[in-house]
Amino acid sequence: MAGETMRAVLYNGYGAGAAGLKHVEIPVPSPKKDEILLKVEAASLNPVDWKIQDGSLRPLFPPKFPFVPVIDVAGEVADVGTGVKSFKPGDKVVSLLNFRKGGGLAEYAIAEERLTVTRPPEVSPAEGAGLPIAALTALQALKTVGIKFDGTSNSANILITAASGGVGHYAVQLAKLGNSHVTATCGARNVELVKSLGADEVLDYKTPEGASLKSPSGKKYDSVIHCTTGIGWSVFEQNLNAEGKVIDITPTLWGTISYVFSKLTFAKKQLVPLILSPKKEDMEFLVDLVKEGKLKTLVDSKHPLNKAEDAWAKIMGGHATGKVIVEM
Repeated sequence: MAGETMRAVLYNGYGAGAAGLKHVEIPVPSPKKDEILLKVEAASLNPVDWKIQDGSLRPLFPPKFPFVPVIDVAGEVADVGTGVKSFKPGDKVVSLLNFRKGGGLAEYAIAEERLTVTRPPEVSPAEGAGLPIAALTALQALKTVGIKFDGTSNSANILITAASGGVGHYAVQLAKLGNSHVTATCGARNVELVKSLGADEVLDYKTPEGASLKSPSGKKYDSVIHCTTGIGWSVFEQNLNAEGKVIDITPTLWGTISYVFSKLTFAKKQLVPLILSPKKEDMEFLVDLVKEGKLKTLVDSKHPLNKAEDAWAKIMGGHATGKVIVEM
């Protein structure tokens, strides 16, 4: 496809939010060794996308400007580089793009074979694109606290905060598949929705009961999958069992220092920062669950590429229910 151009959305510097996005025509990239050129059908936005734009991860990300953001995509293989053995043109796939290179908000994107998996016809582009960052984070968090998905997991009492969000809605479903008792927090408008995902107890986070995080059944939590911010350690600590752990998917410097200190002092209750380590086999596991109807991707909204700024504003607002999708 040398010499051809494509539509893309990029930004040229830090800040400006949705207004900083620019619609451009740029060359279609060519796949190198072990790379795949995807014709993107759907891309899913995550909070990290706008945090990179606002400078929260500088100077590491982005490595340079202009930058085409977004790394969660589903599409069709258009071309393959040398060394690619698992895919051929025409294959439908889900891919987690290179974090430093981005590229998802475009008609074509370069993916690495090692983090690309087959997408069966039962899984739509939007359902598949929602999985990589959010569902992998939920899965890894639950595995960190010992949840198994082969039927051998003991029943655990788990709290999931922001349970109607991108990571949270997957975490609820996966925790139930792992034989857990789930207490969840969300806004009042999503209480019934989160119950429908399998949560045993749901707290409106704006009520006194929700703010205290106390389980309506009086249970102490074995683990917390913490998918939001602004909750102090003291609130968690009083609700944990003797060896309870809080898995923080948006770790701060303070949280990391707290974890190191807890390890040094052999504290049994711990705040554990989670850094995503994506694995192809985990992506395949998640896609199979969607195929089998055991895991759902909740889609908050869909936006065409020429309205990508609307999707960007939605994800920046922080109250999306499930995933925000851009379709090409």
